[in-house]
Amino acid sequence: MSIFTGAGVAIVTPMKEDGSVNFEAFGELLEYQIAEGTDCIIVCGTTGESSTMTHEEDLACIRFVIDKVNKRVPVVAGTGSNCTATAIQKSIEAEKLGADGVLLVTPYYNKATQGGLVKHFTAIADAINIPCILYNVPSRTGCNILPETVMEIVNKAKNKNVAAIKEASGNISQVAKLASISNGAIDIYSGNDDQIVPILSLGGKGVISVLSNIAPRQTHDIVAKYLEGNVKESMDIQLKAIPLINALFCEVNPIPVKAALNLMGKNAGAPRLPLTEMEESNKEKLKIAMKDFGIL
Repeated sequence: MSIFTGAGVAIVTPMKEDGSVNFEAFGELLEYQIAEGTDCIIVCGTTGESSTMTHEEDLACIRFVIDKVNKRVPVVAGTGSNCTATAIQKSIEAEKLGADGVLLVTPYYNKATQGGLVKHFTAIADAINIPCILYNVPSRTGCNILPETVMEIVNKAKNKNVAAIKEASGNISQVAKLASISNGAIDIYSGNDDQIVPILSLGGKGVISVLSNIAPRQTHDIVAKYLEGNVKESMDIQLKAIPLINALFCEVNPIPVKAALNLMGKNAGAPRLPLTEMEESNKEKLKIAMKDFGIL
């Protein structure tokens, strides 16, 4: 039930000056991504600022991306919530709109026990028939899915559609343990751009990437070359990208990546409050990193 192999972009949501979604710019970004080899589009995730979008905006963006992409690559919709009922509703709606899968973040703020996580995720998975990608990002949610819990969720989901996990814990030992006990029962995607090659080496399927917004071809190539057996070439791109990746996370995501897209003339607009425009000193560092990587 693999949704994709390679580099999926956690795409930004472009905004107009008045803060509304800029669908014209959104369409241009999608065409750029597909032309540059991106293997999957992930819409309304963290990078897409879903936390400050209304329910209607979420649905409008998901519908727009599905229609615009038109099956050229898979589209995964971010439908997670810290309210199980809300996540179920959003996931059902995404399935009806034609999403190829859903991305489900761990419950944030209220968090959950490991047993609560099992009930939360299985309730969502049982309500739909498309693949689910768990999203483990404890630095943002304060909630970590342990490897044993992941496998309990995989095994308990009636529809057997818990297909993958986006692992952004940063804990390679935890990822290694999951890879070991899962024995291929769940696909693993890196959720951190600086750990693509390490997670591929543990059997990972690819990455769900912020970097792909501004360097889609290179991010695709990190995965493609590794899986082709060109490990040295893959590693060389990964290591060359580290300064740029660091610059993309010197302020909270997606502040820097939106600034980077604007520097490239991609018209991403500003992030919504409480996120603000990038500090000028950090923007200068970002420019240098982009030039050094050859994309500016």
